[in-house]
Amino acid sequence: MTAEQDRLVTENIGLVHACARRYCGRGVDYDDLYQSGCEGLVKAAAGFDASRGVRFSTYAVPAILGEMRRLFRDGGAMRVSRSLRDLGLKIRRAGEAFETQYGREPTVGELAALLDVDPESVAEAIDAARPVLSLSAARDGDEGETDIPTQRFDERLIDLVALRQVISGLPDRDRELIRLRYFNGCTQNEVACRLGMTQVQVSRRERRILETCKQLMT
Repeated sequence: MTAEQDRLVTENIGLVHACARRYCGRGVDYDDLYQSGCEGLVKAAAGFDASRGVRFSTYAVPAILGEMRRLFRDGGAMRVSRSLRDLGLKIRRAGEAFETQYGREPTVGELAALLDVDPESVAEAIDAARPVLSLSAARDGDEGETDIPTQRFDERLIDLVALRQVISGLPDRDRELIRLRYFNGCTQNEVACRLGMTQVQVSRRERRILETCKQLMT
């Protein structure tokens, strides 16, 4: 890892915590979510190209969420041992590499030979990694919710993380104006009194701040 990649990971580790908190309570331990999210963050740092004009947070969050979704797919909502989960991850990766090389899926025996484990362990790990039906999943064609987060949720989270990063970079006075208006629910007159401004000044400044935030997020 280069010094720049290390800096990106160190300065943006909060993105992993933010994503892990959003997915916590959906059948996977927080520590496992955090670990998989860190893997996504490292991959994002390695593949990030600043010349494309995209903010690193916007680029990194999908990678972090992708690793977390992979954890859901590989481990499901079942409570399985960490060693069995880890073996399942190795099996999936070995299977993907085998299929790319030979154009077909490997047998259990071939996977066991590749990973130097017994076939029974491979079969057990494959079975443990099979997707399970959520207790809240829809049945008989009815609409309903599932335990696995949706793409729409991912998009909202990306926007939220990006917005928080933009707001944190605002001047103190502008950040306080936004906090009072949109987090504390103050009126423009109340904000004007607190910040020593007129209502007209607050209105104009608020509009400019929102335009700036919109430009930084696009």
